[in-house]
Amino acid sequence: MSISEQIILSETTPEDRSMAIREALRNAIIDRRLAPGTKLSEAEVGSLFDVSRTVARAALQMLTFEGLVKTERNRGAFVSNPSPDEARQIFASRRLIEPGIVAAALERITKDDIEEFRRQLQEEERYMTERGPAARRAEIKASGDFHLMLASVASNSILQRFMDELIARSSLVIALYGRSGVSSCGHSEHFAILDAIRDGNGERAAALMLLHIDHIEADLDLQEKQGLGLKDALAIG
Repeated sequence: MSISEQIILSETTPEDRSMAIREALRNAIIDRRLAPGTKLSEAEVGSLFDVSRTVARAALQMLTFEGLVKTERNRGAFVSNPSPDEARQIFASRRLIEPGIVAAALERITKDDIEEFRRQLQEEERYMTERGPAARRAEIKASGDFHLMLASVASNSILQRFMDELIARSSLVIALYGRSGVSSCGHSEHFAILDAIRDGNGERAAALMLLHIDHIEADLDLQEKQGLGLKDALAIG
């Protein structure tokens, strides 16, 4: 039995099954196993998870609402393929939101939370030393999880939902426009942000978070490119 079948068989109602499919597809998008532009047909999703097209459609609609999937009339659903301008807007949004999350987390974080963060960062570090697609995907997810953990500690459910979407969409942007082959979310910067929060230095923690987001965006090639005509694109010599 496939993992996808196990996921769905463990759910009972159509709503639960749609949510489980949404979660499986969302995870694949976040860790970049599903690339921007990938077609997600209702029939194929339904067949893969052994559910009706109605259940599959509901899952895709959830992802569309989150901005991770785009639906085009007469063409179907596709993993979102953000433009350079959309990418800039995503990181501009993170600059507005994440310093506030840092400030809220600083007020609520406990010693146990600090230890949990350190375990998370050690795991992220371990993935960085491993090779292969699976380790790469795990590193990407662990890197994003640092930001999601901060949102969780901040104890604001609205901000948590915003961050879930922003981290997922950031991953798409990095997949499409990232220059380097390594994680664009600096591991050492995570440690520095955590240390500032632990020390109660909110101003430094917020400044480090902004610098960190700047570094992520700086690794992206967001220059608008003028495409060649067919004749020039296929020219030889």
